[in-house]
Amino acid sequence: MLRNGLEPWHLLILAVVVVLLFGSKKLPDTARALGKSMRILKSEAKAMKDDEAR
Repeated sequence: MLRNGLEPWHLLILAVVVVLLFGSKKLPDTARALGKSMRILKSEAKAMKDDEAR
């Protein structure tokens, strides 16, 4: 049943549901905030790894 995992049409349905729930006006702000959070997480993980190396 779930042998193939996520297929392209699953992602399409998920994208449509997200647009319907949040509206198209909030999506750019949400994506920007998510990107900023990912950059912060990445820089903190790199700093921790550098501290371990020393």
